[in-house]
This record gives sequence, structure tokens and C-alpha cells, in this order.
Amino acid sequence: METTDITHDVPAEPPGTGAHTLPATKPLERVEPEDDHPELGATTAEYGIVMLAAVGFAGLLVAILKSGEVKELLLGVIRTALSTG
Repeated sequence: METTDITHDVPAEPPGTGAHTLPATKPLERVEPEDDHPELGATTAEYGIVMLAAVGFAGLLVAILKSGEVKELLLGVIRTALSTG
């Protein structure tokens, strides 16, 4: 079985140099939030309120869709759609 050398004639470069090396950067500094900031945690509270509203709306939809009148209306629409095909 014959082996093939797949190395290329690329000059060796010292580590950390070359076209594929990212520039050196300094580490990011951590910024601590101010404890007395008036809107600290406001985003989390807003998401909580939106989630509660969404759950309440979903519960209302389930209650409406379980009612007999709505169920019959939806079944009638489905029957009509399937029978006209």
C-alpha cells in the first residue's frame, strides 16, 4: 500500500503569528450593578407579569374551547371543510 505525503510547502511560523491568529486583547472588566439603581430587576418583573398574563389567557381559551357550543361550532367547521374536498 502506497502512502501519500499531504504536507504542503508552507513555511513554519512561530506560534501566535500568522494570518489566522486573533489579535491580543485584555480581559474584560466586570461591571457591578449599582444596588440603589431604581430599575434594578424591572425586566425580570416585567417578564413575570407577562408570563402570568399568558397563562391566564391560555386558561381562558381552554375554558372557552371546552364549552359545548364552541365545540359543536368547531366540529361543524371541520365537517364542512372535509366534506367539500
